Amino acid sequence: MPTWTQIYDPFGHWWLSALVAALPIVVLFTMMAGFRVKPHWAALSGAATAVLVACLAFHMPVSLAAGSFLYGVSTGLLNIVWIVVAAVYLYDIAVSTGDFEIMKSSVAGITADRRLQLLLVAFCFGAFIEGCAGFGSPVAIAGAFMIGLGFKPFHAAALNLIANTAPVAWGAIGTPVHMLATVTAMPEADMNAMIGRILPITALIVPFWLVRAMVSWKETFEVLPAILVVGVSFASMQFFWSNRMDSNLVDITAGLFSLLCTVVFLLFWKPKKIWRFEDEGGHILVTSAGKGVPSVSGGSGPEVHSYSFGQTFKAWLPFLILSIFVFLWGYKPVKVMLNKTTPAWTTADGKPRGGWETPIHKKISRAQPVVAKPTPEGAQFPFIWLSATGTGCFLAAIIGGLIRGVNPVKLLTIFGHTLFRMRWAVIAISAMLGLGFVTRYSGSDAVLGLAFTHTGWFYPFFGTFLGWLGVALTGSDTSSNALFGSLQKITAQQLGLDPVLMTAANSAGGVMGKMVDAQSICVATAATNQVGNEGFIFRFVVWHSLALGAIVGVIVMIYAYVPWAKALVPHGVKLLSQ
Repeated sequence: MPTWTQIYDPFGHWWLSALVAALPIVVLFTMMAGFRVKPHWAALSGAATAVLVACLAFHMPVSLAAGSFLYGVSTGLLNIVWIVVAAVYLYDIAVSTGDFEIMKSSVAGITADRRLQLLLVAFCFGAFIEGCAGFGSPVAIAGAFMIGLGFKPFHAAALNLIANTAPVAWGAIGTPVHMLATVTAMPEADMNAMIGRILPITALIVPFWLVRAMVSWKETFEVLPAILVVGVSFASMQFFWSNRMDSNLVDITAGLFSLLCTVVFLLFWKPKKIWRFEDEGGHILVTSAGKGVPSVSGGSGPEVHSYSFGQTFKAWLPFLILSIFVFLWGYKPVKVMLNKTTPAWTTADGKPRGGWETPIHKKISRAQPVVAKPTPEGAQFPFIWLSATGTGCFLAAIIGGLIRGVNPVKLLTIFGHTLFRMRWAVIAISAMLGLGFVTRYSGSDAVLGLAFTHTGWFYPFFGTFLGWLGVALTGSDTSSNALFGSLQKITAQQLGLDPVLMTAANSAGGVMGKMVDAQSICVATAATNQVGNEGFIFRFVVWHSLALGAIVGVIVMIYAYVPWAKALVPHGVKLLSQ
């Protein structure tokens, strides 16, 4: 089959072409949020619309459209679904052994306040998991963890989506930044440093935003000291590591540093009132001796259990093992070693190969102005299952279960239960990835991106939302950078803007689209056993996503046009790891 070249304005009017390109997304979110159709049906309908638009409007051959959908489904099963299933499996094992009751008690030993638990688990711990694995894993793992702590399923899903923002640009050992450098052929150190001069500003805001999304203004300000410790410690380490060290460990170091600083701080500081949900007894006043007593308006405090250090350590051990496995599976030398154990995916001399060449490999070409010169799109499927992050999570769950005394038969039974209750989520997530890949390979994503280039002087603001759009469409900051990184560079040069700033803005803006992409929402609902509530959660988080995206856009505008800020855009940065 000859190479098919994408068409970016099939109707001769950019605005009409953009409207048609947006139809699959309109169908998907209208069905989910407007008509509350079950997510797997909404995803399949959106994917079908994407295929029809690709074939009828953009003249994509049917075989290439179908191949793109199947390629997306396969990628979703290995890279996303496997992680979510393994994370929920670990949670189900912990529930069956009663470990979560012990874990809840131990976290309450640090703080019984739900606002502070939210910061520790969703923001700090979630950032660490994002840095290790990315691709939906922090929402799945931290969401399931919060359910075990006693959070309401809705809060566990929606608040983890909001929390998983500032760390996303460095997820999975810096993969989005590596992709940005690859597609733009620009210095990675400069773009890494620039992202590290945008997102730490939002990292100061997100912890406050996160708590406010759950409680009132008054109750948010009651824990302002802790919020500041979380935000300042995370942002300062994020800035330092991205500007002075490398792009690989930014989230891992920032998440752990923030977690450590916050835990130490809470040893010396307690809020005057311990906030809990109404059905848990409401507020608890903290006496001078540090003991909790019910407030006048609240009920009784939570039931407290006493567990030994050994019991607590064993309860946490599976999650400790999970953290170690996730880190190791994301660490490049370990990943290379694991890949070498799957000979089918290496050449005779042991070098890595791209994987299976799918039927659409090099059969689709991007063209100007999206890329500088016509570029055939690769479509190889590397079935390196052993180094997949989900495999690391699954092995951690198995080992953790065996250590806790769960016999192999019971482990198999629990896994069967996990698969059964997640069956619709698996279909939904797979179809979402299929939709995203059809959008990408048909060129309709580029059509939507090119529409933003008509904004002229305001392009730094709307170019930031181009990254937001990329993540909202694909569910991945890495994919958004692959889609729009080159376009950002070309457009910036045409408009006289700094390409380092605008390519970095694509990644920084993209992180705020993470909470509204259908894939992440499906991951969140699957992990918190809320399949069917996707539309409700989308309506809740979409305004947070747009507002935070606008804040990033304003920051980029300042860097683009304010003289003293323009001087802060890095060029020729030398990282200590280089």
